[in-house]
Amino acid sequence: MQAHFLSDARWTVLDFLIMYKNMALAAVPPTPVKRFSPNPFIAFYQSSIGKKIIVAVSGLYLIFFVIGHLLGNLEIYLGQDRLNAYAQLLQELGPFLWAERIILILAVIIHIVATIQLAIENRAAKPKKYAKSAHQASTLASRTMIYTGLLVICFVVYHLLQFTFMWTNPEYRNLHDELNRHDVYRMVILGFRQPLISLFYAAAIFFLAAHLSHGFASVTQTLGINNRRIGGFISNGGRWLSWLIFAGYVSIPVTILLGLIK
Repeated sequence: MQAHFLSDARWTVLDFLIMYKNMALAAVPPTPVKRFSPNPFIAFYQSSIGKKIIVAVSGLYLIFFVIGHLLGNLEIYLGQDRLNAYAQLLQELGPFLWAERIILILAVIIHIVATIQLAIENRAAKPKKYAKSAHQASTLASRTMIYTGLLVICFVVYHLLQFTFMWTNPEYRNLHDELNRHDVYRMVILGFRQPLISLFYAAAIFFLAAHLSHGFASVTQTLGINNRRIGGFISNGGRWLSWLIFAGYVSIPVTILLGLIK
């Protein structure tokens, strides 16, 4: 009889454990299934890997623009005539120049929106108990990517208002050289002779370089490059390129403030 009692008690405990497990599983809310659009292009953007590829491609386009813009700006070291001729050539492109500007604006908007959405998705997907360790493992550049990117955008807006549309300094519209071309050379010198403007410019380019440096490092993960040698080449090469871009851009206001360009 004692054995029969122990057997019944054992099965009672086992039934209780099974019932408790089923109740616990029923209390856990099911993971919501993400629904994708039937449109393949929208579905591609809705996926995490799709957003990462879009961020990488748009970022690559913006890097090419930054390098091309830098090469044009560095013509200031070749003299007034060379820089003004380059600026005149750009103006003569007319609708092609504005088409490129529209594409550039769209690339910036898409890059920002996709980056913010990825950050929100990543934060929602990470369990809270791992938040501290993940924060320690990430770099300062990666944690501030969104903020530095927005600061760079604010600078770009001011830069356009100052040198492209000349709204902040309407007197720049009256600057012309001996060939009656818009004197961009003189305009740049007058603009960067102001220490606060030059400091703001240098700070924005610093944030841009940090943004680019981290972007090169993260693109290896986005493209799934597992080869350590190739990944290291892209990451280290991107870091060097980012800070060379920083040096090139910042050299202009520095040389103007030092009186080396007059």
